[in-house]
Amino acid sequence: MADGRNLLTSGLALLVVGKGGVGKTTVAAALARAAAREGSRVLLVELDGKPAIPRLFGSETLLSYTPITVDLGDDVSGSVTLRRLTPNDALTEYLADHGFGPLARRLTSSGLLEMLATAIPGLGETLVMGKLKSLQASGTYDLVVIDAPATGHARTLLTSAAGIIEAARSGPIRTQADEVAAFLGDPTRCRVLLVTLPEELPVTEAIDAAFAVEDEAGVALGPVIVNAMVVPDPAWSVSPKAAAKAAKVTLTAPQLATLTAACSALVARHEEAEAQRARLAAELPLPQLLLPELTAAEIDDRGVAILAAALTEALAASEEVGS
Repeated sequence: MADGRNLLTSGLALLVVGKGGVGKTTVAAALARAAAREGSRVLLVELDGKPAIPRLFGSETLLSYTPITVDLGDDVSGSVTLRRLTPNDALTEYLADHGFGPLARRLTSSGLLEMLATAIPGLGETLVMGKLKSLQASGTYDLVVIDAPATGHARTLLTSAAGIIEAARSGPIRTQADEVAAFLGDPTRCRVLLVTLPEELPVTEAIDAAFAVEDEAGVALGPVIVNAMVVPDPAWSVSPKAAAKAAKVTLTAPQLATLTAACSALVARHEEAEAQRARLAAELPLPQLLLPELTAAEIDDRGVAILAAALTEALAASEEVGS
């Protein structure tokens, strides 16, 4: 079972799951970059049709089903390959693999492919998971990172195979669903990494999602990633009045009041973050990987590099604790 830094070179498929707005996509990109820094060949798969991932690697190329490899600089020994995967993509490949390539092309050109993908509940999602299973098993990559949809849709994605198994007694789709269920239930092949913010609602949703992932989909959980942690600064506890005096700066009463209130707010925010992290640990006894809060200007390839370094450090620390 992969723990600590060897999670980055484990050969696993890691599904990064979280509530919308918690920074899931940025964290997935950081995870891929951290693994590449460890020398891994990483595939980062995007399932939501978002344009953000290439920009997080300093590229303006739009993602498609065709893989692209991004430039990480000479100091990174591994590689990151990006690709998009949709139910339509998975269905097209499935039909082609089963001798129905011309039909798939006609369905695509007529606009009926999407209708077919949604005609059988869970079919598109099961085929997507089947493709992810194949990519993980191919041996082409040392790690497959999946930027999964937001939590609700991710639960549908993870439980789709079980629905197909209940509905279909036999046939190639049932076989595919059985293989997907086996893949999801094997912790040496697949894990879910939950991403949350240290805030009440995201933490509550992460706890609920954790039980759903294990109970409904049978997928093992990896560490929980707590994103945007407030890093405390000793200056917050220093009286602005005393600091101004030491710096020989004269501040007006309103300025002092504003600075005092700002310091109090930052301290309170950090205390709330720690309280929520403690609640998460109490209700979900999994290792926590803490990532620092980025400024808006850092949500780009520079920010991804910062988070990648933080992830590597956090994984190394969890490895030492577990040894």
